[in-house]
Amino acid sequence: MGESSFLSQFLMITDLKTVIFIAVLIGTFFIVKQFEKKKVKFSTRTIYATIIGLILGVIIQLVAGLPENPAEVTWLQEVTKWYGLFGSGFMDLLKMLVVPMVFVSILRVIINMGEGDDLGKLTFKSLGMLLMTTALAAIVGIVVGNVMKLGVGTDVVATADTELREITPLVDTLRGLLPSNPVASMADGNIVAIIIFATFLGLAVKRLSKKYLDIIKPFIDLVEAFYKIIVSVAMTVIKFMPYAVVALLANTITARGLASMISVVQFIVALYISVAIMFVIHLTIIALNGLNPITYIKNAAEPLLLAFTSRSSLGTLPVTIEALTDKQGVEEGVASFTASLGANMGMNGCAGIYPALMAVTIANMAGVEMNASFYAMLLVVITISSLGIAGLPGTATMAVSVVLSGVGIGSYFPLAGGILAIDPILDMGRTMLNVNGSTTTAVIVGKSLKKLDKEVFNGASVSENN
Repeated sequence: MGESSFLSQFLMITDLKTVIFIAVLIGTFFIVKQFEKKKVKFSTRTIYATIIGLILGVIIQLVAGLPENPAEVTWLQEVTKWYGLFGSGFMDLLKMLVVPMVFVSILRVIINMGEGDDLGKLTFKSLGMLLMTTALAAIVGIVVGNVMKLGVGTDVVATADTELREITPLVDTLRGLLPSNPVASMADGNIVAIIIFATFLGLAVKRLSKKYLDIIKPFIDLVEAFYKIIVSVAMTVIKFMPYAVVALLANTITARGLASMISVVQFIVALYISVAIMFVIHLTIIALNGLNPITYIKNAAEPLLLAFTSRSSLGTLPVTIEALTDKQGVEEGVASFTASLGANMGMNGCAGIYPALMAVTIANMAGVEMNASFYAMLLVVITISSLGIAGLPGTATMAVSVVLSGVGIGSYFPLAGGILAIDPILDMGRTMLNVNGSTTTAVIVGKSLKKLDKEVFNGASVSENN
């Protein structure tokens, strides 16, 4: 008994298949390492890793016999746990960087702002752009949902664990973003609160530097030094990204199974079509601002791939900021500020497309009439709530809860059970779109404020040698 509990609960290896697939994963790491040795570009290595992870996940599912519920297959659970060590472990290291990086970046931005720079203008433009793209994403979701007749004639059995998230009033949510305790905000990862606290500190330093520069100079030097150090740590962690991507993607497919996707395949297709349309809209916005959309995509490849495989906008943030400054040519200040805001509010995927598709699907399932006022209300609720769900865990489910209640169909939320069961598959596309929305916003805001270096933007794809 002692030995079996040691194997099943402590080591989590009770089957030869578990050992084989752990060995296979380590083998794929050697393949990725060979690409690195051959000086293959970093973004290309990440694409290869994504393909390897996808194939590996499908092979594991085939070996398991495509189970209806992978959670009931012991060795699949074990493989998921071990793969999580590499994939989720990497994301934990990235998340470790988020709070110090956002805090010191915003502080440094404000301290280094020139006389003519306007923080208000940067905030207004960033928020305006994020909300505008979220409203566009919602419209795309509504149109696609109706064209594909999502939920029409579907008889879906609710799952037991599906319940409406408790809704927090918008006023309370906005108050919750204020840093009553900056240390607690940092511990909770409340990025908006951290931005507000860093802004107050930065403005104070700027104001005092005119009169008391000799006294506060050590603090300014400390901020600069800390920024250099945290960027260096970020670069070290980011180097492991291709390895983590294999484990992350293989794990998503292993844990969820292919069978669970088939029942709601229409919704998955609708979501990914909506994401693709919204991507084209983002690229059109880039092109209308006089920038090459193909070059933009090449420059944005790394954060987009990581967002897709990791399903974390916040976790991807250090990679997003690095790509914006080094590849897109956006000034560090604008990149840090806009990307940090975009990782927490105005999320095109989680707060735009997804709630819109869900609302159309559930309204059709429940036989609720959808007229012009329903759609107008839906659009307003989605746009406003995309501000209010900032930094909360389970962002997409929270967004859906808020939106369904906002348009009066909250009681039908249990109908979404089948869709919520495959949430990670949907979350990959949604998160990638979130990150692309904030990257597009940063590039456009940077260009409008003349804080975008076109030579870096155009040269990154030519001279990149990572």
